[in-house]
Amino acid sequence: MSSRPPVRMSGVTNADTTEETVRAAIRAERREQAETLAALRPDQWDAPTLCDGWRVRDVVAHTTLPFRQSAGRMLLELARSGGSFNRMADRLARRDGDRMSAADLLALLRANLAHPWTPPGGGPAGALSHDVIHGLDITVALGLGRIVPPDRIAMVFAGMTPRNVAFFGADLTGVRLRATDLDWTLGEGSPVTGRAQDLLLVVCGRRLPPGHLEGDAAGRFTARRAPA
Repeated sequence: MSSRPPVRMSGVTNADTTEETVRAAIRAERREQAETLAALRPDQWDAPTLCDGWRVRDVVAHTTLPFRQSAGRMLLELARSGGSFNRMADRLARRDGDRMSAADLLALLRANLAHPWTPPGGGPAGALSHDVIHGLDITVALGLGRIVPPDRIAMVFAGMTPRNVAFFGADLTGVRLRATDLDWTLGEGSPVTGRAQDLLLVVCGRRLPPGHLEGDAAGRFTARRAPA
């Protein structure tokens, strides 16, 4: 567990958000992701994402896992992974990414736009966060330019707690993240600005491609360009 002090977030709140509002956002997010995935070339399904070591097909296998496995089966898989959720998630994403075709993964997503799954203790807001973050892992890595509606990102931020932020382990010491398309800031220090969706990825410990962030400390959260 991180020993860093909690960072302060300001701006968005969930005061006007109902469960149905979040459920509608989940359906919309999955529908839009399905449309994006349907347009990918076969080679793009094997391209790397912002999830370290995962291809596009592995990320989709991970996000659709709750649609095809029971809670009991998940407990068995967790036991096989020594009780580590992260090890289980990694093993199953790679396994199912290899086993399942792109067409099968896409069909599974399309068939479950309104699936009621929520992560343990996370509720619908946790499910929305899961879908949005992993969707961005794909589209940002591929340079597709997809923009998630800022009000949807606001729902994700509103559902975040200091514990959620600490879980991802991102070192946000000495920086102030400020969204350019949403009334949202996090932390204190040297300003790092960008779209809300890109700052969400920063909070989640991702390193973004060059050009997504501005500020003297932006390099801390930006991946190096691959050699030409």
